[in-house]
Amino acid sequence: MPRSVYLLSLVAALCSGGATIFIRQGLRGGSPYTGFWINLVVGTIGLWTGVFLTGGVGRVSAAGLGLFTLAGLIGTIGGRLLRFVSIERVGASITAALTNLNPLISSILAILLLGEHVTAPILAGTVVIVVGTVLLSVGGLHFGVRPAQLALPVLSAACFGVVAILRKVGLSEMSALAGSAVNVTAAFVAYTAFLLASGQRAAMACRGRSLAHFVAAGITENAGVFLNVVALGLGTVSVVAPLYASAPIFVLFLSFFFLRGIEALSGRVIAGTLLIVGGVYLITALSGR
Repeated sequence: MPRSVYLLSLVAALCSGGATIFIRQGLRGGSPYTGFWINLVVGTIGLWTGVFLTGGVGRVSAAGLGLFTLAGLIGTIGGRLLRFVSIERVGASITAALTNLNPLISSILAILLLGEHVTAPILAGTVVIVVGTVLLSVGGLHFGVRPAQLALPVLSAACFGVVAILRKVGLSEMSALAGSAVNVTAAFVAYTAFLLASGQRAAMACRGRSLAHFVAAGITENAGVFLNVVALGLGTVSVVAPLYASAPIFVLFLSFFFLRGIEALSGRVIAGTLLIVGGVYLITALSGR
């Protein structure tokens, strides 16, 4: 497996972590539904611009279109919208941590559906990352988060876990860039249609700092998704998914500088992050042995 898979996955995780910070800042003056719509607009424009600048859509099939469209509905609308709402309800750190359960889901599905072989270091790294994530979330209970609210990021994780499999299979039918563009476009069309049909046009309006933060979140979020899709095309789900899920490390680091007074840190949060770092090491340093 190319070493670039590890780099791409970690850079994608950094983008996801940065997007989480931007979303949290944008939610100080805007709603999660508005932020999510802006996120989709930015992704649709950016990815299709990339497609046409690199020579067009290229090879495509009905199966590829179907898989990436389904990925857009499940992962982008389901997973990403739940993530936006979760950040508003339970905070950036806890959301980033609990959505980190998705590599466990995707790794199990990869073994059952794709026949992937998971080595002991990969399995151990995934388990350590999940344990660290749980520890992070438990630490958040001391900040007034009700247990029922934790269902939102967990459901988001389930959507992201399923979508990793869809994207992996879809990459055999079309390119990563075109597939990502179809993915976000399907979500944009479906979500916009829902807002219009339900009379929620106000959700498509935003201004000031919230708009700037949501646009920045859209750029970093969709860049992260694209890099993740590229990594999936080069490596296995059982390696890419856990590394992409190391985003809480970056969220924790960035929160210290950009979310002071908004997000609180505790010993459990720090310990959970250290466990995640250990899991990343197991996957990146030992997976080839």
